Amino acid sequence: MKVGAFSISLSVKDLKVSKEFYETLGFLIFAGDLEHNYLIMKYGNAIVGLFQGMFEGNIITFNPGWNQNAEKQDNFDDVRAIQKHLRSTGIKLVKEADELTEGPDSITLFDPDGNTILIDQHV
Repeated sequence: MKVGAFSISLSVKDLKVSKEFYETLGFLIFAGDLEHNYLIMKYGNAIVGLFQGMFEGNIITFNPGWNQNAEKQDNFDDVRAIQKHLRSTGIKLVKEADELTEGPDSITLFDPDGNTILIDQHV
């Protein structure tokens, strides 16, 4: 199963303070906008999303169809196929993709320790 590019999405208290902290670690702004309360920071293949006021807790994120540079990949498992596989193993989904559609959609689930996992397909 190919779940795509990996990143961590962090719920931050002060976006500017978090931006400066991650820049000190060597991360650069890859995407996002301070005015829209989110930044995607990148260092090598490591991606950290900083989100202020958008959700509680932190989220492990995978993007089917994208590589670590947010470039579309031709050979990937659609989020609906991933959903079908996860259901077949007994994993419960919190949010499901619409199987009657194609293209962008997402699913959400929890790991055994309650960590949120978002599989978010943009293509």
